[in-house]
Amino acid sequence: MFAAKPRGDMAEIVTLGCRLNLSESETIRAMVRDRRVAVVNSCAVTGEAVRQSRRAVRRLARAHPDAELVVTGCAATIDPAGFAALPGVARVVANPLKLSPEAWGAPAPAEPAPSPHARALVEVQNGCDHACTFCIIPAGRGASRSLPAGGVVDRIRALVDAGHREVVLTGVDLTSYGGDLPGIPTLGRLVERILRLVPDLPRIRLSSIDPAEVDDRLFALFAHEPRVMPHLHLSMQAGDDLILKRMKRRHSRAQAVELVARLHALRPDIAVGADLIAGFPTEDDAAFANSASLIETCRIVHPHIFPYSPREGTPAARMPQVDPAIVRDRAAQLRAIAARVRDDWQAGLVGSIQSVLVERPGDRGHAENFAEVRLTRPAVPGTLIRARITAAHDHLIGEPE
Repeated sequence: MFAAKPRGDMAEIVTLGCRLNLSESETIRAMVRDRRVAVVNSCAVTGEAVRQSRRAVRRLARAHPDAELVVTGCAATIDPAGFAALPGVARVVANPLKLSPEAWGAPAPAEPAPSPHARALVEVQNGCDHACTFCIIPAGRGASRSLPAGGVVDRIRALVDAGHREVVLTGVDLTSYGGDLPGIPTLGRLVERILRLVPDLPRIRLSSIDPAEVDDRLFALFAHEPRVMPHLHLSMQAGDDLILKRMKRRHSRAQAVELVARLHALRPDIAVGADLIAGFPTEDDAAFANSASLIETCRIVHPHIFPYSPREGTPAARMPQVDPAIVRDRAAQLRAIAARVRDDWQAGLVGSIQSVLVERPGDRGHAENFAEVRLTRPAVPGTLIRARITAAHDHLIGEPE
């Protein structure tokens, strides 16, 4: 959960869930900056995310009783009546209207304010055309749709002119970018265009991508382009082929392993992140072991591990469920394995020189491989510095050069 309370009389914007929500919250902030409005940008990816969204609404209602309390995002779009009935809620804004000026009483099309973060999130795609059996998000986001490349380039150029040194391209199903646009451009072509037309952008990073949609052009950018960060986050979800089929994923375990192995061979410094679900319906011990071994096989150092929770309205909710206690235990086991893999990786970075994007308050940042670096002395937020890694704990310790 991310909460931002800007200066002045405006109340908080609380953002739950994905980087796309974070990007959209920046646009909302630009539209409500002069009004006393409290906003919850909700998430529905899991049952726990919905519960957290409801708790955030109740907290804002208590904290800002005089503000207009508005709920938007996926959870509110899927269950508008339920969120509208919560005490203090003035109205619900569904996802299709979430970036509309009219929904927020703004006088003109909204231009996102300069991001307060060193790393700027840029939405390039929204919605999803797939039907993973565990996922409710298409019901909240709708069909896949892409932003034209020209507008994306203009936005990134403005961010670079405002001082940003890194942008992260975000979307619900990022690698489906371009399928609805004339000429059917790909995500790889979009990244190539950004790099060509915004030569002063030092670093570009991609949010979660689908292993089934990494084509040769996108692969080449990850493998060989120094301005594309050596960090990819894969929507793997599981490491067992039968579970992947029951999830209606479009890749196999072997395809995911091969993709990572090819990238490691060409760019040894690349760091891999992945989404993994523990305790998906019908998962037995052997299937779980396959998911657990995937962490070490692919050297997953930036894991997002979720205990499965059934989402009403999805096919997986009707499948035979794993006992919740076993689900929690398996999630804990995956996190423990991932922590060991991460610790070994971080230990191997000690003594190296890393390029670090400094973040507020100036004593920390992230390296190109997305390792968190705590600096031994502060630097200017938003700048890129070189730091020698002197130690590794839960994070890296870096001595600025």
